[in-house]
Amino acid sequence: MIAGLACAFVIGKTLPIMMDTLSMVLAPLCAVGAPSGSMPDAIEPISSHALPNVPGKRVTIVRVFYGPGGFTPAHRHAGSVTAYITKGEIRSQLAGGPVETFKVGQSFFEPPGATHLVSANASATETAELIAVFVADEGAQLTTFVE
Repeated sequence: MIAGLACAFVIGKTLPIMMDTLSMVLAPLCAVGAPSGSMPDAIEPISSHALPNVPGKRVTIVRVFYGPGGFTPAHRHAGSVTAYITKGEIRSQLAGGPVETFKVGQSFFEPPGATHLVSANASATETAELIAVFVADEGAQLTTFVE
């Protein structure tokens, strides 16, 4: 978490994103009070912007790094999420669907409120990364963990 905050500070100094916006983006991703389990090695904010043509909505882009065997506990997102795999392979399962494995260059979509049961690095020896693009209401908590 300290590394994440340090990263946020550096990014806040280098990107033209207001610090309150950056804090709003990071807070829901920091997993405070998350169920026990492995968390991604790091979540790097890339950008966050209000959508001028869609009042009340914001697009937020983050990079998620998973170490070998890393995973995120079951969770939901406030808005729509599209994930694009940039390194390794990611296993993913939404409630009611099969477990799928996505490779570099592939993507998957999570509709608002869907329960993401499996979000994990498919490898126990290699790292994996994805870019997640959130479209959600201004001020929404982007990630909520499921107990």
